[in-house]
Amino acid sequence: MSRRPGEFPRARKRFGQHFLEPAWVTRLLDAMAPAADDTFLEIGPGRGALTVPLAARVARIVAVEIDRDLAAALPGRVPPHVSVVTQDILEVDLHALLRDEPRPLRVVGNLPYNVSSPILFRLLRHADEGRRFHDATLMLQKEVVDRLVAPLGSAEYGTLSVQVGLLADVERLLTLPPGAFRPPPKVRSAVVRLRFRPAVANVPSLDDFERVVRGAFLQRRKTVLNALAPVLAGSPRSAAEVIERAGVEPGKRPQELTVGEFAALTRAVL
Repeated sequence: MSRRPGEFPRARKRFGQHFLEPAWVTRLLDAMAPAADDTFLEIGPGRGALTVPLAARVARIVAVEIDRDLAAALPGRVPPHVSVVTQDILEVDLHALLRDEPRPLRVVGNLPYNVSSPILFRLLRHADEGRRFHDATLMLQKEVVDRLVAPLGSAEYGTLSVQVGLLADVERLLTLPPGAFRPPPKVRSAVVRLRFRPAVANVPSLDDFERVVRGAFLQRRKTVLNALAPVLAGSPRSAAEVIERAGVEPGKRPQELTVGEFAALTRAVL
């Protein structure tokens, strides 16, 4: 069925689309506190519910939309200082896309639940310790936000808490009911802000750090001594040697280790 001019396509399930209602757009804008000289990277502008009012407050927006139909409908609704890019945020060349934009940019996005973690990790790797991206205000599944802000030792504290905590400070801003979106999702959502910064501890590489953290949390019920053994399979050093070099208490469990202790373990592996 053809659409009338100016009419947006329906939400597409395969893209995980849920569009924010106007009342919640206002609350989100207030929480973000945009400044007149800000440049934003917006992930998934959708129908422009946030893009249009945000554009009235900031200097520039680069909006990346994966849905070709939505992206085609947006330029007629947004002012000239909003650039709409039809691309997948996980595949677009961010270096080329943002090369001529002033730094640091701010990021905002209503992330599809099925790809929220890959997008988070991509932002972390491209933030350049806060030099490219200053912060990111993101709408996520509430369970994901719970893990992002989880305190040390809690049941929710895990790989996401540690990996994000290495490179960003995290703050929960809002919790949204399903009715804040159309169509309503089956889960609750929350808004979180990541403030990017230099790493709190030195690691040989983010890939090495991720391997140690993920490997340890696969055995989160075991002590770190036992949890690290599979990670070190084929390594010249035993788990006991690595833990001693790192200065970590071998009787602790992974959820009891700080970001700094995981960094020390990563350095001790090499």
